[in-house]
Amino acid sequence: MRSYGQYCSVARALDAIGDRWSLLIVRELLLRGPCRYTDLLGGLPGIATNLLADRLRELEKAGILGREQAPPPVATALFALTPRGEQLAPVMRELGRWGAPLMAEPGGDAAFRSRWLKLPVELFLSDQTPDRPPVQIELRTGDEPMTIRTGDGEVRAHPGAAEDPDLVLSGTPQLVIGVLSGRLGLGDASADGLQYDGDPGALTRVRPPAA
Repeated sequence: MRSYGQYCSVARALDAIGDRWSLLIVRELLLRGPCRYTDLLGGLPGIATNLLADRLRELEKAGILGREQAPPPVATALFALTPRGEQLAPVMRELGRWGAPLMAEPGGDAAFRSRWLKLPVELFLSDQTPDRPPVQIELRTGDEPMTIRTGDGEVRAHPGAAEDPDLVLSGTPQLVIGVLSGRLGLGDASADGLQYDGDPGALTRVRPPAA
């Protein structure tokens, strides 16, 4: 890891986390909790195995993550953020907020994992009518289903299918994100290939007011 050699808090922070892939490793650990090396490798499409090993060592040396031995039958090392590493959560949220407008551009053949939706869903969606019964929206895009749930005035996302969804959205990540954000109406998205089943009113429940 090379240093900027500057006595500045921003430069020092970038000395620790500014290398390519470092913040994406932090993203995976924030989203998934403790992970095996193979979990991280699968969640970071495009990274070389030796580079991942190097970045893990550097982040561990910087006190951002640590490793622990998982109990049997797993019996392998798990990587997890330290308290110092968990302090990067608001940094990641603000990076996600800043980068959200860039998601309007076509994704092309860029890799996608459905769990990456958790950050924008919880950042930008809110329960518009929290006094009404909760709703569930199942998203079928990427490698596994994701479920959005309202509750206590908040919107939360987690991996897995919903038991009894009010609405199911199926399509490409760009279409699903466009509909959730309000940039695309269901009619336009359907014409481009989005499929939905259930009550479209569930979208109104969670979309930003300006949608």
